[in-house]
Amino acid sequence: MFSSAEPGWHKLRQDMAITEQWAYFDHAAVSPLSRTTAGAIGTWLRQATEEGDTVWPEWAARLEQLRASAARLVAASPDEIALVPNTTHGITMIAEGWPWQEGDNLVTLANEFPSNLYPWIHLRDRGVECRRLNVNGGRVDYEQLAAACDARTRIVSVSWIGYGTGFRVDVGRVAEIAHRCGACFFLDAIQGLGVFPLDVHAVGVDFLAADGHKWMMGPEGAGLLFVRRDLLNELRPLCIGWNSVQHRYDFSHIDLQLRAEAARYEGGTMNMAGFHGLAASLDQLQRIGAGPQDSAVGERILELRGYAVERLSRLSVEVLTSDAANERSGIVVFDVSGVPAETVRDRCRREGIVVSCRGGGVRISPHAYNTQDEIDQLIAVVAELAS
Repeated sequence: MFSSAEPGWHKLRQDMAITEQWAYFDHAAVSPLSRTTAGAIGTWLRQATEEGDTVWPEWAARLEQLRASAARLVAASPDEIALVPNTTHGITMIAEGWPWQEGDNLVTLANEFPSNLYPWIHLRDRGVECRRLNVNGGRVDYEQLAAACDARTRIVSVSWIGYGTGFRVDVGRVAEIAHRCGACFFLDAIQGLGVFPLDVHAVGVDFLAADGHKWMMGPEGAGLLFVRRDLLNELRPLCIGWNSVQHRYDFSHIDLQLRAEAARYEGGTMNMAGFHGLAASLDQLQRIGAGPQDSAVGERILELRGYAVERLSRLSVEVLTSDAANERSGIVVFDVSGVPAETVRDRCRREGIVVSCRGGGVRISPHAYNTQDEIDQLIAVVAELAS
């Protein structure tokens, strides 16, 4: 028996204009914006149009509120959070800023999203080896991961949740493997942040990056980077500008003294519209239960995921995603025998249902505001194609 939606989900759903036209199951790609988030962006645009930078102090204060909100989400300190354009930027800041020596290596997974591979592979011209561990069906073999590390391993980098498989890694276990060999642990958190609880210090995450446009339901081009405080001085900032220094508002004082906090990595002018939107979306999610110790948002999403898997299991389809309790995420990938995933996707789109093709199958990724009725709409289309 699946429980009915809580009032918080009803309120969120009422704020999602997308529901008037689509049953939207593609949050692992790009989330639609809530009216609240769009309104925050609209307010900034109106102010920029009508008042110019006379309200700049208000905008800057809102960015600091976002920084604090992001820190609360992962139980970090605001001085460990940098606001970055996207996950790729965050990963690159770590990959290129780390003090590598020729002969060093890093360990990652072969099925990572390209943004968590190319920055590491690119280090080969600095004599750094990128070791890519093969995975079976998306599942990480932790013993093999440990065996791939050695005394020259400097960073272990994995995604919290596989974009094409939905497999959720044991973050604490990967951190322990990395630290055991003296390496740091980088977590690409874009497919889990905003959904599942994460206390970065408790589990041992050293670096984390995530864009806000998926499960955090923010706009594209506004993301977060976490750098553990005692590692701030280990990284060489790649983008140095007026906003990187301690006296950043005194433009005539040229003295390169970096800010003591992670904001040193921000460099220059910020994406005000995008970060105002992300601030609104994070506030909204935290009000309905996203937090570092537990997450009502994640519980709701797993409830919907469970309902979808249970309904799919009655059909002639193969669910490719792990159903183990500690490996589940908001992503479900399935295959309709004899029917290309693209055919399923296109048919769903004609019926007002948004899904995507990933991991050799059809990928669905519901959020907290989705409903069982919408899942039933999807099941009806899949059942017809599978018959």
